[in-house]
Amino acid sequence: MWITFEEGLESCRSLSHALFTMRAGESDPKELRIPAVVMAGDQRGARSIGQESKVFLELDGRPLIVHILETLQRVPEISEIWVVGDQQNLSKLLDSPPKSWSKAVTVVPQLNNLYQNAWETFRRSLPGAGPEGRDPTEKEVLIPYLYVSGDLPFATPQEVSAFITLSLESDGDYVLGLAPQGSLASFSTGEPKYVVAYFNLAEGRFRQTNLHLVRPAKIRNRELIGEMYDYRYQRKVKNVLPLAWQMLYRKGGRLAALWYYILIHVAGWVDRRGLSRIADIVRRYVPLAKVAGCVSSFLGAKFQFVITEAGGCAVDIDSEEQYLAAKARYSEWRKSQEETAVVLYGTSTSSSEE
Repeated sequence: MWITFEEGLESCRSLSHALFTMRAGESDPKELRIPAVVMAGDQRGARSIGQESKVFLELDGRPLIVHILETLQRVPEISEIWVVGDQQNLSKLLDSPPKSWSKAVTVVPQLNNLYQNAWETFRRSLPGAGPEGRDPTEKEVLIPYLYVSGDLPFATPQEVSAFITLSLESDGDYVLGLAPQGSLASFSTGEPKYVVAYFNLAEGRFRQTNLHLVRPAKIRNRELIGEMYDYRYQRKVKNVLPLAWQMLYRKGGRLAALWYYILIHVAGWVDRRGLSRIADIVRRYVPLAKVAGCVSSFLGAKFQFVITEAGGCAVDIDSEEQYLAAKARYSEWRKSQEETAVVLYGTSTSSSEE
């Protein structure tokens, strides 16, 4: 079902709040149903491809934003979906959604940057909030939200569901998904291929999955997330030093964080040059738990990693080369991901079957 921001805002707020408060006292966190926020903005820090916002680029005859919305419609743990971005163009695009979409989709206008989009969408979604939003109550501080990128054409419902379940079982206020290098094997073999860099960590080589389960009001230094996002392309030297400075001198920063940051960069640099044995030696000293601890200190909240094995959520579209590769091999890669998800997690539960 499609509802406009003005017409459906309060019904979405009430549904989200009721579902959470009704189930929050249950012992099994997997029973919770939570809101999803799709980050589809094209303001500061966002990348365009061919002069166009990437969420409107088409694969298999559908814009990237529609791909992820279709996936989220089939995730049983999600109560409703909020999309933050270019409200006018998104509203036009989603004016006549498929009848199979049973979860409410609400488009909200984007602001200046990722942090404002994430935080203000949370504030707008709370029951009784006006268009400007409101601050959460003491109980609402505990409400988790799934934040997901708007350019994930190979995400599967099973992978998203597994991430939510594992995240809710953790004690994290901010949980970031990781995919092991091997889970992206089908994307990195053959031609054209999907070429990315990996985090070299003691437990293996990983790529982040663009899935974030967050209790927004629990993040004390949440404004730093936006600043870190601005420097996320770490293969560019101009982004390395500013982020290192942030880690050392901003609130919550400490020398240990800078040390692990340097080791990750050294391991990644030698790994990309084919010196995998040297990279293996360096990454031994970068355990996930230590990195999570440093990020926790930096954000002022409990940060955790969750690993999912499917890999599709780690494949976003950040460059023209990646987009062209996805266009050329979409059917092959999509089929591979769906088969992998069934093997790992079983068949998905569509929203119409809930």
